[in-house]
Amino acid sequence: MLIKGQCVVPGIVKGTTIVSKEPISFLGDIDPQTGQIVAKSHPLQGEFISDKIFVFPCGKGSTVGSYIIFQLYKNGKAPRAMINSKVEAIVAVGAIISNIPLIHEVDISKIPPNVEIFLNATDGLIEF
Repeated sequence: MLIKGQCVVPGIVKGTTIVSKEPISFLGDIDPQTGQIVAKSHPLQGEFISDKIFVFPCGKGSTVGSYIIFQLYKNGKAPRAMINSKVEAIVAVGAIISNIPLIHEVDISKIPPNVEIFLNATDGLIEF
């Protein structure tokens, strides 16, 4: 399958998806030391975004979330890439300063969890 999106941060990666149907706050919902989703109310609590292609509708919460994404990157626990339905400034800035490929304007319901995909964020293409 081929899905088209819009580039926010360019890059080309291959990896396994972790898919959240709910928005996520990087401040408080994800442990920056481990990359684990720690929010008790989140359906993916206990899962890790590290070294995965993190698919989620959008971010939410504090602007500090941008720096949490950067901290994940500095700790070697960041996702390989991110895919959003509609990116917002917090996630975009975090991805930019961490050089994490990011696309948006994607119907994320078409992307299954735990599958290997090829993401050409530069051209806004997802293949699996």
